[in-house]
Amino acid sequence: MYVCVCNAVTDRDIKKAANDGVSTFQHLRQELNVATCCGRCETCAKNILEDAHAKAGIA
Repeated sequence: MYVCVCNAVTDRDIKKAANDGVSTFQHLRQELNVATCCGRCETCAKNILEDAHAKAGIA
């Protein structure tokens, strides 16, 4: 599903980034440009990143 329509970032992109070592939302923004335009996706993107870390056992 598209999370950030402005930059065409999907939930899969965010999960892959988390698995590839992206550990903070700021780092996610730098890597994928998520939530850098209108910002409406920020909460959803943060939740997906946190969920991916929780499922992988990353604190």
